[in-house]
Amino acid sequence: MKDGQNASDRYVAWAIERGVNYFDVAPSYGDAEEKLGPSLEPYRKNVYLACKTMERLRVNAEKELSRSMELLKTDYFDVYQMHALTTPQDVELAFGPGGVMELLRDLKEKGVIRKVGITAHSETAALNCLSMYPFDTVMFPTNWMLHMGQGIATQMKTAKEDQSFGYLGIKALVERAWQEGDDRTGGYPKSWCKPIDAGAEALRIAAMKYALQRLGPDVLVPPGNFECLSFMVEHVDACFSTPLDTREEALLKDHYETVKDAPFFQKNNGDWPE
Repeated sequence: MKDGQNASDRYVAWAIERGVNYFDVAPSYGDAEEKLGPSLEPYRKNVYLACKTMERLRVNAEKELSRSMELLKTDYFDVYQMHALTTPQDVELAFGPGGVMELLRDLKEKGVIRKVGITAHSETAALNCLSMYPFDTVMFPTNWMLHMGQGIATQMKTAKEDQSFGYLGIKALVERAWQEGDDRTGGYPKSWCKPIDAGAEALRIAAMKYALQRLGPDVLVPPGNFECLSFMVEHVDACFSTPLDTREEALLKDHYETVKDAPFFQKNNGDWPE
């Protein structure tokens, strides 16, 4: 959100005009809360606002949540998520005595948080959390390259079918990890992994279809730049309604061979015991 307040206002208005009603932010996203609060204020009652915490202890998360509400000019969150759960220690602290889950349960009961969710950088971490609490939402990578190479998101799809949580798919447009020598100052300076190039429209559409039709998310969350957002908004309806065909699947498989040595996410993230 370093483009400035006026740009933030324009991006939000553009999205609202096109039917986008879910906005996701976190304290770790630079000055995003500071900018998004004023931008969303005119629309607050008509959108879902999701925020996150990477704090694992109640006392720290409570302070962070209060600050987020102040910056975002709201007195409730539609969704509040434990963010970037990865290791066994993350889960143990969050669910243990004095952990953040105590706070989330209490605030959901009071209506300060409408829905409680998780975001995870480990499929095992997410599944362990789901075994301990009926989370309303899960945010997890639904990416063609990770699934083709490592089967990542296969278990999450099954969990979604069994438990019916809201499944927010991320990283659908990611191509690979950044590599030494890549120019990260060009079109995607905010992305921690490399999106599929804007010129590769057919590959992007195939990647979106693969995520939606093979991996089971309810929605896709775009990378954190306006170009990717606008592309997804323009094409998402067709990607829901038009089946992934054999030509598109072949396109993804062929491209996978060129990027398979640069995954941006590993199945064993978090070093969980076998």
